[in-house]
Amino acid sequence: MAEVRSILSIWVLLAIPGTLLSQDTLIFKGQLSAWALYNGGLDLPLYAGGRYIPQLNYELFLPKERKIDFEASVNLNGNVGFHPFDTLNATGQIKPYRIWGRYSSPQFELRVGLQKINFGSASLLRPLMWFDQLDPRDPLKLTDGVWGILGRYYFLNNANIWLWGLLGNNDPKGWEMAGSHKGLPELGGRIQSPIPSGEAALSYHYRVSDTRGLEGIPPFEKVRENRIGLDVRLDLIVGAWLEGSWINSNKNLGPYTNQEIFNAGIDYTFGIGNGLLVVYEQLLAAYDEKAFQFRNTTTFSLLSLSYPIGLFDNLSGIIYYDWTNQSIYNFLNWQRQFKRIVLYLMAYWNPKDYRIPLQENLQNLYAGRGIQLMLVLNH
Repeated sequence: MAEVRSILSIWVLLAIPGTLLSQDTLIFKGQLSAWALYNGGLDLPLYAGGRYIPQLNYELFLPKERKIDFEASVNLNGNVGFHPFDTLNATGQIKPYRIWGRYSSPQFELRVGLQKINFGSASLLRPLMWFDQLDPRDPLKLTDGVWGILGRYYFLNNANIWLWGLLGNNDPKGWEMAGSHKGLPELGGRIQSPIPSGEAALSYHYRVSDTRGLEGIPPFEKVRENRIGLDVRLDLIVGAWLEGSWINSNKNLGPYTNQEIFNAGIDYTFGIGNGLLVVYEQLLAAYDEKAFQFRNTTTFSLLSLSYPIGLFDNLSGIIYYDWTNQSIYNFLNWQRQFKRIVLYLMAYWNPKDYRIPLQENLQNLYAGRGIQLMLVLNH
């Protein structure tokens, strides 16, 4: 699979300069971020880090409103944790972030490469987080992509069809506990259609997972897995949605043979001052040997508030409550927009046993109580 990635990466990067003769659009931009964090409950209470994501985009315009475009970006990041005058630990990483090429027309697009694929009606707690790991508290909305091919067709009535195939994404994605089997493709699709006062969609995905080496799960080299997702969003007096996912394995994995996750939520902007956006979601996750037994469940409630303070400041907060473990997660974020720089000041108070998925396995940093300062420059 490494050879396939290398060939695809070279094809995308070489295609960009090869088409410059058309004098179409070439854009270079990037995002530079730096952060510092203090958490007195950690062995290394002080952390600092930085990230730079340079991005190159090229667009080649064709007759009849068709287009070929490319995107290539890299995630360069590093962080250091230290205990003053005693211990220091530094890590760093360079990896592709997005590398894809796309052909599109007014009603169709086909995208190939390392890309982000996400969908669903839920805002924050997302049962259909199948291929990404977006954390609603992350102001940068970063997530690793997946290697694959995605085709989408849009009908004139706003209905649309998605078809995808993935290969070489061996690490667990989203809510997955086991990675995909090396060398075997993943296939799926989605149908989305307008309904009165909203839209509804049905999604399906098939893959073969590898459970060897996982603690508490029977070891199988190949476990065939079928996923079915349903999501509905309605725009009424309030925004309302329902989203659910059922994952079934063909091998007996004990309580992990079937996974069901359901989310129901609403949002509304109150006419208070500059407008107070309130989002409430309720999530139920179950793991059972037989489907829909609901014997091993976890229930989360989430309340999100966001209020703009003038033109350049925004204050937001998120509260999670884990009913099963009777624990509460608190997150507060103040955002200040300058001319080219955005400042974030974040504070959190979470359980020491962190149970919410996070990008890049940073759970340990956000367990307990802490404060984080982040500066972001977009150019």
